[in-house]
Amino acid sequence: MITVAEARARILALLTPLPAEPVALRDAAGRVLAEDIVARRDQPPFAASAMDGYAVSDADARPGDQFDVIGEAAAGAGFSGSVTLGEAVRIFTGAPVPAGAHRVVMQEDVTRDGNRITLTDALDAGMNIRPAGGDFKRGDRITAPLRLGPAQLALAAAMNTPVVQVARRPVVAIMATGDELVMPGETPGPDQIIASNSFALRAMCEAEGAEVRLLPIARDTRESLETAFDLARGADLLLTSGGASVGAHDLVGPVAEALGMERAFYKVLMRPGKPLMAGKLGDMVVVGLPGNPVASIVCAQIFILPALRAMQGLSGDAPPEDTAPLAAPVGPNGPREHYMRARLGPEGVEIFDRQDSSLLSVLGAANVLVRRDPHDPARAAGETVRILHI
Repeated sequence: MITVAEARARILALLTPLPAEPVALRDAAGRVLAEDIVARRDQPPFAASAMDGYAVSDADARPGDQFDVIGEAAAGAGFSGSVTLGEAVRIFTGAPVPAGAHRVVMQEDVTRDGNRITLTDALDAGMNIRPAGGDFKRGDRITAPLRLGPAQLALAAAMNTPVVQVARRPVVAIMATGDELVMPGETPGPDQIIASNSFALRAMCEAEGAEVRLLPIARDTRESLETAFDLARGADLLLTSGGASVGAHDLVGPVAEALGMERAFYKVLMRPGKPLMAGKLGDMVVVGLPGNPVASIVCAQIFILPALRAMQGLSGDAPPEDTAPLAAPVGPNGPREHYMRARLGPEGVEIFDRQDSSLLSVLGAANVLVRRDPHDPARAAGETVRILHI
């Protein structure tokens, strides 16, 4: 068996970064930027008013000063003339500041009588002008790689970029295996259960930007598994669930190797998730996840999500960790790295008593995993532990 860190490194070594493709900005939400976005203009492209008010030339104007209003400037319709001493232009937020103006007086700080304004005693000291290029300048960049969220999309749009180069979406095929499985909504036989792993895996992969193909359940025969592998052709990553152990009915590994898969490893020093397998079949990376649902989901959190990020050009590092105090004592850990379901609340982290890898209800109640090193000693209430948010 190998460590969690070594297993993650070996999976990452199997991967090939995906090529870039052009995508319209309106369709780029959640995609990973593959090439820098370069601003094509300054923002704002001109000195702009930060307030509704009056543009005046005298930056040192004081309460009681009076000005003649000679025109108006609105967003998209600037004032074409210039402002000299004793003159003012009615101006609105975002409008270009007229030539000769050095200050915008807030409309609340002015009284107006016809075309003449007087500054009040409540005069604000600010200039209220946004300088040209104060947000960004031509040539400034959004640096790749970066997952494009709402703020980045708005910035790219302001930079006048209609199309961006992003990493192609990873294509992930998900194959549940086992004679015991039926799909939700079907009537299970007396010795069958409902397939659940695929739905969690699909949701996790799609949230990380992948395009997912959910394959039919593969039965515990070579013929059924061979058909399922054939259906997975063209995927960048194949996730199998179940059948990767060493029992008489665990045929995923032997069938994959018979089809040409080069195995990178089998078994990891972790709990849950010990029977994890990975390899490469042609251009497709294959990861055999455990069949127990909690083990499958935890392994996806620890190994698959970093892999999908790496395929899109992001870091494939381990999931980020926080620390929190224990709400109650916990006994010593065994010889494997343990990811324990727990709930983080105001009193700290409460580790659930039941940690069997088949218990989805416990996972559903958890909001963190507590990561414990092999042979971690008993911990008292109040001691700090490492947590992963889920």
